[in-house]
Amino acid sequence: MEDLEKKRLEGFERVFGAPPTLRVSAAGRINLIGEHVDYCGGKVFPASLNLCCTVYARPNGTGIVNVYADDLDENAKLEIGKIADYKHLKWGRYQAGVAYVLAQAGYPLVGCDLYYSCTVPFGSGLSSSAAIEVATAVALNEIAGTPYNLKEMALLSQKAENEYCGVSCGIMDQFASAMGKKDRAILLDCKTLDYEYVPFALGDCELIVANCNKPHSLVESKYNERRAETDAALAKLREVYPQITCLAEVTPAMFEEAKGVLEGKIRDRAEHVVYECARVGEAAEAMRAGDVEKLAALINASHDSLSKLYEVTGREPDALAYAARRQPGCLGSRMIGAGFGGCTISIVKKECAAAFKAQVGIEYQRETGYAASFYDTSIEDGVTVRRL
Repeated sequence: MEDLEKKRLEGFERVFGAPPTLRVSAAGRINLIGEHVDYCGGKVFPASLNLCCTVYARPNGTGIVNVYADDLDENAKLEIGKIADYKHLKWGRYQAGVAYVLAQAGYPLVGCDLYYSCTVPFGSGLSSSAAIEVATAVALNEIAGTPYNLKEMALLSQKAENEYCGVSCGIMDQFASAMGKKDRAILLDCKTLDYEYVPFALGDCELIVANCNKPHSLVESKYNERRAETDAALAKLREVYPQITCLAEVTPAMFEEAKGVLEGKIRDRAEHVVYECARVGEAAEAMRAGDVEKLAALINASHDSLSKLYEVTGREPDALAYAARRQPGCLGSRMIGAGFGGCTISIVKKECAAAFKAQVGIEYQRETGYAASFYDTSIEDGVTVRRL
């Protein structure tokens, strides 16, 4: 880590001509269970990772926010007076979007240089975009010397992605990135933003994150399509239950009684959301009780539902999850994130971890032609801030 830090500091000075004064990091995240329910008002169960977006910063005395990414060698100049005008950028629009919503919310913007170094793999389903957004929001406020709270930074980061970048994401990713705590999962109600921390302990098992390494191609369009389908399901179910305000309020018993008003894919989408919401509650109970096998069974059921009912997994995530389940010592495996690529999480006996990675890698590559990546992860604090 010292070598990496030194490399980043030298990189900042090379790009901007002087050393940084601030270091901010915001975490990527996993979601244990509760996929594609956050925008339906459901509860989710994320945790923040050691994989993160780190921003090095300093004020520059101008009216410009300069942004640079070391892994992409990309840069952009964002004029504070024209901050609404950068939606077209291929890289830099997430940072511009955060600056824009901060300004709209009354937070002052100060010209600065921001150097981004991200260990969250892009397009992985580990939420690199949320990590970038939250790190940007915190860094801009720290540079300006403006008081802020992390919960509001999560909400404004989500607003930036929704309104500036045009991606209809829910609140889970930004909330987990901003509010995560070491060795804790967050049981988050996406409708009310009520939350509680649940100890993250897997006993003699560990959590292995694997990346299918298939480039995402359909995620944004299919994500917005699924939101439209769940909105349509809600409208039909409200004909039966006019009191409901979101799909997450529909219990499995209510769904079974009223599902006749739904047809085809709309019914499948609603069924996934309703039963996934129920699985989240059961998973939290299992974690509190230390019942890892129960948690793993729920994880398996979640993936099967995402594959067959919600149709957001795709060939590669399915191949990775089902290869994982065939291995000795693997209790459960599922896709996380929006789908059509990205990562899986697997609960694996510690003594079987090395053999698991090797054999899953062989079977997955044989089936798909892609080489999977495996990450050594831990559950860490979401945001850290350090003056340099």
